[in-house]
Amino acid sequence: MDFKDEIKILGERVLKHKDQTYTEEGTKNAFVMPFLMALGYDVFNPNEVVPEFISDIGLKKGEKIDYAIFLNGQCTILIECKHWSHDLNLYDGQLLRYFHVSKAKFGILTNGIIYRFYSDLVDPNKMDEKPFLEFNIAEIKDNQIEELKKFHKSYFDAESIVNTASELKYTNELKQILQQELINPTPEFVKHFAKQVYPKLVTAKVLELFTTLIKKSVQQYISDLITERLKTALNKEDEAAKEKEKETAEALVQSKEAENKIITTEEEIESFMIVKSILRQKIDIKRVSYRDAQSYFSIILDDNNRKTICRMYLHGVKKYFVVLDDNKKEVKSEIKTLDDIYNHSDTLFQVIEKLGKANEK
Repeated sequence: MDFKDEIKILGERVLKHKDQTYTEEGTKNAFVMPFLMALGYDVFNPNEVVPEFISDIGLKKGEKIDYAIFLNGQCTILIECKHWSHDLNLYDGQLLRYFHVSKAKFGILTNGIIYRFYSDLVDPNKMDEKPFLEFNIAEIKDNQIEELKKFHKSYFDAESIVNTASELKYTNELKQILQQELINPTPEFVKHFAKQVYPKLVTAKVLELFTTLIKKSVQQYISDLITERLKTALNKEDEAAKEKEKETAEALVQSKEAENKIITTEEEIESFMIVKSILRQKIDIKRVSYRDAQSYFSIILDDNNRKTICRMYLHGVKKYFVVLDDNKKEVKSEIKTLDDIYNHSDTLFQVIEKLGKANEK
């Protein structure tokens, strides 16, 4: 199972069991520890994952954080956990205090559902107020999984994460600002666009008008964008369907051409009649029929290709009577004339007996 599937399954598990998880300790055991295991950390190795890690804060001694992850003997990640129903906004200051007195490069605040990743991107050794990565594990997006994968023990590289975390942090903040502006545009946002299309002074009345217009314009643009994406997707589906139809048609043509090349000879029909005459004493000969192919002539039971009685190779310089062994491999016997088929009567009886037993199963 790859990392993406593992995280998706964990997200489904969290949704399924959260209502039966009543304590913070239960949240840690049911959700957070499996999360750390999915990241490749051995939660049962006290040298790698340290529970109740002691972090002295100023005059306060013996303060504990829920987990500390050690890599190469260094405290690298601090993790503070809360019950799944708790609002994390009430606790980020707590993680900040622990982070300040430790040598950890990253801090994680979580309630087992929401995960917030922090570092010291703004001021060295001081945890940023805002996380550079945040996700809901029950609704995690593919791009977030790729960012999370960088914290897997197998791929962990603190310097590499820091180099991309800054861009990620500001990108996330800009997305949040854009989302807020698109829903409830601020006067500054409205003025920025109004000035580009309205030739006169933007008064309070004009500002009110353009606030409504910008909301409508954004909604229409998003609607048009979605419609265009749907059209593109449908066109691709149509193209794929047409391509499949074309391939099917070509396959039918090739099959028809192959059938047209097949000519059943008098010699093949005669071999069929000989086999029927041999089998007459064992089975109803109405059950015996044939199928002609380009390379061989097949005599079958019950008009079923999987019930091959024998095959005849009669087009070459040498002629062969053929039966199939238990592994469906051909066993060839050369025949000089069609009358030699009678020499294989016992073999034909054995084949019929095997096919009969196969039917019984």
